[in-house]
Amino acid sequence: MNELKCGIEIHQQLDTRKLFCSCDSNLMDEGEGSYYRRLRPTTSELGKIDRAALAQFQRGLGYRYQCCNGVTCLVDLDEEPPHPVNQDAMDIALTFSEMLNANVIDEIQFMRKIVVDGSNTSGFQRTSLISTDGSIEVNGKRIGILSVCLEEDAARKLESNDKEILYRLDRLGIPLIEVATAPDMTTPEEVMEVALRIGTLLRATKKVKRGIGTIREDLNISVPNGARIEIKGVQELRMLPDFVRNEMKRQNMLIEIRGILQARDARCIPFEPIDVTDMFKDCDSKVIRGALDAKGKIIAIRLPCLAGVLNGDDGRLRLGAELAQYARTRGVKGIFHSDELPNYGISQSYVDALKAHLNVEGYDAFAICAAKEPKAKEALEMAVMRANMALDGVPEETRDPLPDGTTRYSRPLPGSARMYPETDVPPHLITEERIHRVRDAMPELPEEIERRIVERYGLNEQQARQLVRKGYDEVFFPMADRFKMVTTIATTLLGTYPELEKEGIDVDSIPFDALNDVFQGVSDSTFSKEAIPLILKEVSKGLDVDDAVKSLGLAAIGSDEATDIIASIIRDRGDFVKSKGLDAVGPLMGPVMAALRGKMDGSKVNSALRSEIERFLKG
Repeated sequence: MNELKCGIEIHQQLDTRKLFCSCDSNLMDEGEGSYYRRLRPTTSELGKIDRAALAQFQRGLGYRYQCCNGVTCLVDLDEEPPHPVNQDAMDIALTFSEMLNANVIDEIQFMRKIVVDGSNTSGFQRTSLISTDGSIEVNGKRIGILSVCLEEDAARKLESNDKEILYRLDRLGIPLIEVATAPDMTTPEEVMEVALRIGTLLRATKKVKRGIGTIREDLNISVPNGARIEIKGVQELRMLPDFVRNEMKRQNMLIEIRGILQARDARCIPFEPIDVTDMFKDCDSKVIRGALDAKGKIIAIRLPCLAGVLNGDDGRLRLGAELAQYARTRGVKGIFHSDELPNYGISQSYVDALKAHLNVEGYDAFAICAAKEPKAKEALEMAVMRANMALDGVPEETRDPLPDGTTRYSRPLPGSARMYPETDVPPHLITEERIHRVRDAMPELPEEIERRIVERYGLNEQQARQLVRKGYDEVFFPMADRFKMVTTIATTLLGTYPELEKEGIDVDSIPFDALNDVFQGVSDSTFSKEAIPLILKEVSKGLDVDDAVKSLGLAAIGSDEATDIIASIIRDRGDFVKSKGLDAVGPLMGPVMAALRGKMDGSKVNSALRSEIERFLKG
């Protein structure tokens, strides 16, 4: 039996105007004004309320929305019905469906997907099924594509507190293609390979947005005896294997805890909160003191059979972290549990007193929460609910990705009760004529583009594949044709760019025109190709190429000046040069290039260095 079953949902923004209005689909640096809303879940056409929507509503949050001039309108504010569907976006979705050999739906019907986390002003997201039963091939294996949908993107979250969330509406309504695979992936590495292939196909349409946040992956993961967990909104492709591995570990940990609880004959834990504020009136803990100073309470609960699994001695069993994540959904900063005490300013004497007061013995544990009384009780009730879920192993959840490759609880996994028909958008018939028109305008497949790069420019297959996978082929073709420096261009895109990204530089912020000017400068011998990384760093800060060159002092120097610099370096290392002879060329290239700082091409530097060493040795 495979230890992993994983499917991916990929959401890719399309480079068109918004889906249900004529506003531009650009993100803005500033918003203007704000509108406050509260959202409530409604029943589906089956008369049921979705559990995820209900859980979000119970957090009691309000939502504030910023507009942006030119990219938001009354449709975004849900003050005006949606306009006719953007047909360019529909054609892109149909084109992508054909690339997957999927079965296109005859009549496109938009649905309302209930979303009450504030990311949609209406309380729902409009989405439509475009096609089903497609497939891709990755490393010789067929990966099923369950569906391709066309939907609207959500608003951007800017900030939040325990009472409200601030959103900006510039992103709301941007068209998205949603691609859902079958759970056909069985290794963390395969998950990344499949995501790469789908992303490459999407970029091959030449109609998708680029940059951070324009493509997001949701992972659906389960292990044997576990449950389906959705990790929502992963943005870094390289992190996908980490999220998969960590979720596998988490589920296997919860399965192990279930076995321990069964061996202890654990039963459902009742929610019986006890006010223990008086016991902590002299406690030195900063958290406790802060809560008491704010007129809060210290509320405790007994957790039978959970000792040692909330935070095991080896740090492997950590059910306590799961309880705390559920508790935080009620607005508290966290809870304390007996496996982690004494600590945080709570001494052993308080632990012993609590155990006696709560009648904690044997495998029993306890938890406390310091907050205003209603909030503390609600938080601990959520913790007890999560503790009882541990009796069954792994609960179905939606979880948020964290920068370190782990996740935290967000809300219950949505069910079918969140969908109902959109009555403001008429159905769209997909005619044979339209399908034929889409097929006649099909873009090149990635492998065809790779073959063209190899045949026309002489790069190897691996370089060509990397250019296409990263979506750099559109940039590469015009520059390679113009400047005839194929190797330098490929090295910049495949070598320099990743190095800049490691330094935290957003290479997608470097304009095409600026990159064009960089290669023009190298072509005109204004500066050497070795200066490209330095110049691109400055360009990423907002400078144009000319200003970057001036700022760095990188204007090319004459051969006489370069010769003087090289001769000086050789004289300073005279003994080394005499002992090594011409073998000193390699070791000295670094110091010489550093001194010249990109003002001369490396091949010319090598030749000049060799000549100067020969002259020095002749004495």
